[in-house]
Amino acid sequence: MVDVGAKPVTLREAVAEAVVTVNQAALDALAEGAGKGDAVAVAELAGIMGAKRTSDLVPLCHPLALTHVSVTGSIATGSVRFEAHCATSGQTGVEMEALVAASTAALTLYDMLKSVDRSMSMTTRLIAKSGGRSGTWRRE
Repeated sequence: MVDVGAKPVTLREAVAEAVVTVNQAALDALAEGAGKGDAVAVAELAGIMGAKRTSDLVPLCHPLALTHVSVTGSIATGSVRFEAHCATSGQTGVEMEALVAASTAALTLYDMLKSVDRSMSMTTRLIAKSGGRSGTWRRE
């Protein structure tokens, strides 16, 4: 692991998104409860749980005391988008936690809809981060 001991404690925040491309049958299943309940709500919760376990999943990732995690899912034509927000006051950033949160939400949705649409695809990316030596960064 990288030694962050000499770095100052600052407020660090990150936002990531995961977009799951789905077919119409999957969108219909979401509207009907997907046979397993509210799939988007379950995926949001799974994303929060994933953020809290990031250092267990990503080798050499520092365990962080997260001060905030939220995951919000939104349904659009042909896709479901999850946006994850993570924050901490610490010596290293929360980009990985936000990315894991968004990815976990997307994977959970896939699991809940795979019987309807095995052709789903996912993309995950960092949207913004702030805090620390490198300051603020935002995807254009």
